[in-house]
Amino acid sequence: MYRRPNLHTSYASEAQIFPTYTQKVIAAISIVVLFLMPFTLPVINQIPLIRFLGDSDWLRPVSTVLVFIIGALGLNILAGMAGQVSLGHAFFMGTGAYFAAVLGGEPTSLVWGWELPIWIWLPGAGIGAAAVGLIIAPVAVRLRGLYLAIVTLGLVFIGIHMGNTSWGKKIAGDPGLGRDFPSFDIRLWKEEPPLVSVSDDGKWFWFDISENQKVYLFLLVIMLFFVWLAKNIARTRTGRALQAIRDRDVAAEVMGVPEFKYKMIAFGISSFFAGISGALFASLVGKLPAIEWDLFLSVEFVAIILIGGIGTVAGTIMGTIFVVLGPQLIEELTEWLADQTESGGAIGTVAEAVLTKGPGDFGPVSVASQTPGWPLNVFDWNIALYGLLIVIFLIFEPLGLYGIWLRFRNYWKRWPFSY
Repeated sequence: MYRRPNLHTSYASEAQIFPTYTQKVIAAISIVVLFLMPFTLPVINQIPLIRFLGDSDWLRPVSTVLVFIIGALGLNILAGMAGQVSLGHAFFMGTGAYFAAVLGGEPTSLVWGWELPIWIWLPGAGIGAAAVGLIIAPVAVRLRGLYLAIVTLGLVFIGIHMGNTSWGKKIAGDPGLGRDFPSFDIRLWKEEPPLVSVSDDGKWFWFDISENQKVYLFLLVIMLFFVWLAKNIARTRTGRALQAIRDRDVAAEVMGVPEFKYKMIAFGISSFFAGISGALFASLVGKLPAIEWDLFLSVEFVAIILIGGIGTVAGTIMGTIFVVLGPQLIEELTEWLADQTESGGAIGTVAEAVLTKGPGDFGPVSVASQTPGWPLNVFDWNIALYGLLIVIFLIFEPLGLYGIWLRFRNYWKRWPFSY
């Protein structure tokens, strides 16, 4: 029987995150798989990707992906929705991290700390970073393009310098070693035993669970909330106003969209996301010096949204997975190839041609951790790869990985009439 398509009859139906039944089912299945991924289950661990990521050695990098997704979503709101180019994202992440350190960290003779529980220091990190962003925003939003990028770049160097001052050391700790950041344990107040212990192996409800699994599940819940929040922001009046300003700022102003107001909002929201991400990342690592919140971290987030697909939530998630796990995969592949050089055969021949292990080898990839020149090590190749991919995507596919996915999806939707 012929049925009419599901047409949108109201703004609410058009603004749904998952407007079709198929999308709702896929989203539900994906969430269930994400929650089951860290466990070794009879069916789940037969799926190659899930079995691969469920390994305990990979839970930490995957947890980093979850944290970086939150930070990348914040930059995507500012650069992708509002069109404001920022190279200062690491500054706002560091700001959130040190708000969390002071609010939730343990006080010593060298550093300040109030030992407040996570339900205070985590929102406090986001609010503190957002407050700093709103203080800087009135100057920044009056600029655009290269000028705005240079101003926000200066924030990164200012932040690193502030961490080396006498009072900055009370917040950030020793410039070379850093300070300890609070754990993810959930308490009602300072000295009380944790209601939910995340920082050690033990039981959750009736299940034995490791620390890495606890951290992964804890961060997954937070990440899903911020993905939902970012998707909703894109569909609100604020999100549509930001996109109007990005596309035609003069036309948007003529139509009654106050440019200054909404750019301020974009800076505040982006800084809030960055602060939460920085606090979670610092707590995940455990100890970080102030110099780690540097320009390279900001460029890494720019690479995430450009490679994934600027202006899209799905593309931001794709880009984060690619940029964070890509180096880990390449490093694992390099180590595996290095082990195959003695085995002979086709794989051993390829490994000998690609890798440099000693003075007599001429491969382009060095297995050494540091190399003065050619051949480059894995870290240097990763940096070169990011730069090359940014150039390629900007020229050939501005929507990045998300654009490639759209091409693939639309092709199979129209198949066999795709020509």
